[in-house]
Amino acid sequence: MDISRAKQIYESDQTFAVKLDADSVWIENIDEANGMATVTVGNNPINTKTVSCDRLKEIDK
Repeated sequence: MDISRAKQIYESDQTFAVKLDADSVWIENIDEANGMATVTVGNNPINTKTVSCDRLKEIDK
């Protein structure tokens, strides 16, 4: 996913299905300068990762 789409999803009031590898994630923050996103994996608020936006995939419903 490109950084602009990740930012759109992050700022949206709607819910979008996003995956990191096989895991569903919530985008918690976007670092535009570095092309990185902080995500929460699944429903576990302590399981957060900072990854390249290139690793995120939007899943069509």
